[in-house]
Amino acid sequence: MKIETIHDNSIIATANKLRWEVGDYFHDSLIESIYKEAEVISNKVVTTEGKKSQFDFDKFIDQIVTNKWTGFPIMFLLLASVFWITIIGANYPSGLIASVLVDTIHPFLKNLASSINIPWYINGVLIDGGYLAMAWVVSVMLPPMAIFFPMFTLLEDFGYLPRVAFNMDNIYRRVGAHGKQALTMTMGFGCNAAGVIAARIIDSPRERLIAIITNNFSLCNGRWPTQILIATIFIGNLVPPIYGGIASAAAVVSVALLGIFFSLVVSWSLSKTVLKGEASAFSLELPPYRPPRILQTLYTSLIDRTLFVLWRAIVFAIPAGIVIWLVANVNIQGISLAEYFIRFVDPFALFIGLNGVIILAYVIAIPANEIVIPTVLMLTVLVTGVTGVGSGSGVMFELNNIDDVSMLLKAGGWTTLTGINLMLFSLLHNPCSTTIFTIYKETKSWKWTLLATLLPIMMGITICLLVAQLWRIFT
Repeated sequence: MKIETIHDNSIIATANKLRWEVGDYFHDSLIESIYKEAEVISNKVVTTEGKKSQFDFDKFIDQIVTNKWTGFPIMFLLLASVFWITIIGANYPSGLIASVLVDTIHPFLKNLASSINIPWYINGVLIDGGYLAMAWVVSVMLPPMAIFFPMFTLLEDFGYLPRVAFNMDNIYRRVGAHGKQALTMTMGFGCNAAGVIAARIIDSPRERLIAIITNNFSLCNGRWPTQILIATIFIGNLVPPIYGGIASAAAVVSVALLGIFFSLVVSWSLSKTVLKGEASAFSLELPPYRPPRILQTLYTSLIDRTLFVLWRAIVFAIPAGIVIWLVANVNIQGISLAEYFIRFVDPFALFIGLNGVIILAYVIAIPANEIVIPTVLMLTVLVTGVTGVGSGSGVMFELNNIDDVSMLLKAGGWTTLTGINLMLFSLLHNPCSTTIFTIYKETKSWKWTLLATLLPIMMGITICLLVAQLWRIFT
């Protein structure tokens, strides 16, 4: 086959002419678009003499919320408002859910088990143990998360949370961490497991690990009830009644701020030792402010965050409730396993300003901080032999009257030192099982999981010991 090539000068000339005309067109269009974009930017940021600058809503707000003098007060005020609304707003729904799950369904299940002759020990293990632990976790954990996470997500959608990272970036860079760690820390105030997951927004693996390991220093919603109750009983009573509420609130806020301080200290220590390195520079493009998307916010906060975290907590809480019932009801020579443990650890616990009841409560309540107070009250009744309180051995309960709680704890030998150190230990102890599991899922490493679990415990024991010794010296 013979292939012939046809050369037609007129066709080639026409093609070249078309190519240059098309090229010139696109070239002129590109230059024109650049000039138009430059004109838009210039109109926004450049003010010429005799011409008023156009008002920019985003720029106006940013001059306030990212200002070095007003940014931090506004940030603390907004976050404090979120926490206050969460705590106050959760009281009624928590009480309502508890009245249904604990006061109504629990007795119904007990009566049903008795009517069909289920053995008492199975009745106790499943209903007084597993079910009751689940009921306490749901009633204490669900309402705060259902309030906190939507508000947090609204601030995120509005565009404010990136400004928080912008404000905090300089502080975290000084301790070798990432500015976005401020966002994960704030999320941890709702739930530490959610805060650990939120660390995915940090690109640097080293800085992500620092954020994950230190997130437990944020007081999660499961620890707020303990802080508020103990502060009301042991701190509020140190001042005249008219100032009791203020003193209690100040004590709780101080513990929360102390947690932020510890997170910075530990972040600095990690960045200088096992996670050595310099803070990575990151350019944060502040997104425009926009109206929050309500339906998407509700879905993201309630389904992706609240129910996801709550389900994990329930899975771990039920076995914990079973263990609580067993240690309170399995006896050796007439003494329960719980009493054996409490007597064994009491000397050490008292030395660091706590007691054996608190130590056991935190050991068996690892799956959920929400059941610490009901467990403490049940164990106090068990070891003191107080009658007329609670529903039996191994059955967790709470008292509606704070004076009754105060009398019961003081009957168990609690002092002001015990209350102060419990608040500190509530801040500085191991993460709950849900958070530990989440840390492992995020890091894929038992080494970092163990470090994140054991580091707060060692710090808690050390701080409690120091406070106890200073207390004995000065009182």
